[in-house]
Amino acid sequence: MSNKTTFLNISSTSADWRGLALSNFGLSPFVFHDMLFASVEGFIQGIKFPESDPRRLQAFHLSGWDAKQLGDLADRSGAYWNRQCLPYGSTQHHQLIESAIRARIDQSVGLQRALLSTNGLELVHDTGRAEAPTTSLPAIVFCRILTAIREELLCARLAAS
Repeated sequence: MSNKTTFLNISSTSADWRGLALSNFGLSPFVFHDMLFASVEGFIQGIKFPESDPRRLQAFHLSGWDAKQLGDLADRSGAYWNRQCLPYGSTQHHQLIESAIRARIDQSVGLQRALLSTNGLELVHDTGRAEAPTTSLPAIVFCRILTAIREELLCARLAAS
């Protein structure tokens, strides 16, 4: 019987540096739609606020628990982007978050290599807490997104060789 780890926890509580690096919580600036974001978590929390709410931009400039705590003040009536209100928790909402995650990884060779190094591992998201029913990005959706990006990167690497 093998003790080899078959999964990697992508979380700010991960024991593996790759899980920490790929977590949405990490300070990892990226540009999306010509705007600068401090982290994916800041993006996720900021879009909970209408475009006229000053807390929106504040969230965009935060990471980790600071972003999460600010986002907890939102009423979750929708996800606001490009003068539209997307239904909170909808496929469109998750696709928007996926686009931001993709932008972050596309802009970082280091994150691309970290994700590629997880090949063969199941990606999980376990924060040590029960997932809230009102979460913006359910663990299963988050892991599906990262796994899809990893597969695309692997295919691109094979095509280039």
